[in-house]
Amino acid sequence: MAVKFARALGAHVVVFTTSPNKIEDALRLEADDVVVSRHADEMKKHVGSFDFILDAVSADHDITASIELLRRDGNITLVELPEKPLLVPAFSLIFGRRSLSGSSIGGIAETQEMLDFCGKHNITADVEVIPMQKVNEAYDRLIKSDVKYRVSIDIALLTSK
Repeated sequence: MAVKFARALGAHVVVFTTSPNKIEDALRLEADDVVVSRHADEMKKHVGSFDFILDAVSADHDITASIELLRRDGNITLVELPEKPLLVPAFSLIFGRRSLSGSSIGGIAETQEMLDFCGKHNITADVEVIPMQKVNEAYDRLIKSDVKYRVSIDIALLTSK
């Protein structure tokens, strides 16, 4: 969704992923570029080149690499909650005049504004719809990281008696 929002706002969008398998999806979502963050040479090309980074990584990760990608006065905003605290390199923040911030979901007014923006720009979520009978299978797939984006359960097939 972040790629779709950024494109609608007119941003130059670069997706960072640990998996080369996600490159095709990122380009389909109209990212301008995709970088495999496990490839040091690809990361090095982007050092000091971003004004803003949205960090949506909930897994434990090295925030230092992302901070180094920011330009002077750049900002990285966290929107996920890693299991362990992140080690933040004060030197990289202070001497680059970079900032680190966080954001959670908004209230009713912000949610309505977001929905209106989605309607205006024809932004929809990529969702896999499954019948309730496959909920355990979907859970197993989530554990194996075999689900792209979101899974929604279609409860219309259920009958109440």
